[in-house]
Amino acid sequence: MRKEIVIDADGMHYTPLNKLIRSAVADGVSRIQIDNVLGQRFIADGLKGEVTIIVNGIPGGDLGMFMRGPSVEVFGNCDHAPGNTMDAGEIIIHGSSGDATAHSMRGGMVMVRDDIGYRGGIHMKEYGDHRPVLVVGGNARAFLGEYMAGGLVIILGLQEKRVLPDRGIGSGIHGGEIFIRGDVPERLLGVGAKKALATEEDKARIIPFIQRYADLFSVDPTRLIEDSYTRITPASGRPFANKYTWE
Repeated sequence: MRKEIVIDADGMHYTPLNKLIRSAVADGVSRIQIDNVLGQRFIADGLKGEVTIIVNGIPGGDLGMFMRGPSVEVFGNCDHAPGNTMDAGEIIIHGSSGDATAHSMRGGMVMVRDDIGYRGGIHMKEYGDHRPVLVVGGNARAFLGEYMAGGLVIILGLQEKRVLPDRGIGSGIHGGEIFIRGDVPERLLGVGAKKALATEEDKARIIPFIQRYADLFSVDPTRLIEDSYTRITPASGRPFANKYTWE
C-alpha cells in the first residue's frame, strides 16, 4: 500500500524538518510532500531508496547531497549546489538554480527548467555505470563544467533572448562532455577545453534527455532535437600540466 504524508515546513528549522523526512522514509513512506519551504538546507541529503519528495517553495543549499535513489521535484527555485555529490536518483527543478549546481555529482540526473548560476557541474565525475547528467533549459554563468572529470552537461538555451554561457566553459576539464545548443565562440572556452560540432552520433546520446526535459516542462522538442550543438571536451587529460614547476 502506497504511504504518503504532507509536511508543513512554514517557519521550521532545517534540522527538525530533515529528521521528519528521514523518519518518514524509515517508516516506508513512498511519497513526501513538503509545503512552504523557504531556505531550509540539506533536504533529502544522504537518503536512499525509491521515495518521491515534492518540494513546494525554495529549498536552501545542498538539496539532495549524497542522495542515492530518491526523486526530488521542486516547484520553485533552488539555492546553491543541488545534487552535490549525488550518487543516484534525480532532482527536477521547476525554476532556476544557484551556483555550483550538480557540484561533484557522481550519478543520477539534475534537470533545471530555467537558468543556473556560476560553476555549474564543477568537479562532476563518473565511475563504472554511474554517469551523472545535468540538463539546463536556460543559460549558465561562468566556469560551466570547471574541472569536470566525467558526466554529461547539456545547455539548451531556451531564454526569450538567446544568451550563451559566460567565459571559462570547461576550464580544467579532463573528462566528460558538455553540449551547448548552437555555436560557441572559441574565446568562451576555458583552459584545457576544446570544441567541435556535435555529430549525429553525439546528438543521439543526448536526445533522450532532451525528450525528458520536453515532457517534464511541456516544451515542443522538435526544434531542440533538430538544432546543431557544440560539443566541448578535454583537450588532454592534464590541462594544467605546464603550470607545474619541477626541480
